[in-house]
Amino acid sequence: QVQLVESGGGLVQAGGSLRLSCAASGRAFSNYAMGWFRQAPVKEREFVAAKRWSGGSTYYADSVKGRFTISGDNVKNTVYLQMNSLEPDDTAVYYCAATLRWGGTMWYNNTKKYDVWGQGTQVTVSS
Repeated sequence: QVQLVESGGGLVQAGGSLRLSCAASGRAFSNYAMGWFRQAPVKEREFVAAKRWSGGSTYYADSVKGRFTISGDNVKNTVYLQMNSLEPDDTAVYYCAATLRWGGTMWYNNTKKYDVWGQGTQVTVSS
C-alpha cells in the first residue's frame, strides 16, 4: 500500500517559483509512475505532469510545458514538481498521485488510471 504526502504549496507572486514535493511510503517501490494533477475552484481536476520510475519518461500538459518540471529521487522515494513563471491561472489545489501498473496507452493524463492520491497542497498565485 502506497501513501502519499504533498508539501511545498503556498502564496507566490506572478512570475515566481515554487517546488512541490510528494513523499511516498508504504511499499513505495511498488508504484509504476507518479503524476501531478490540479483542481481550481469551479473547475474539474486536470492533468499537470507525470513521470515513470522505470526509464524516466515524463509527460506534461500543454499549459505547463516549458514552465514546470517533474523529477524524482528514488532513494528518498519522493517526486517533485518545480514550477517556474507562475501565473494566476496556476492557482489550484495540487494533488500527487501514483499508479501501480501500466494502464495502457495515454494513461498518464487520466485520473481514473491512478490508484492512490495525496491530500493536496494549495498553490495561490497573485497578480
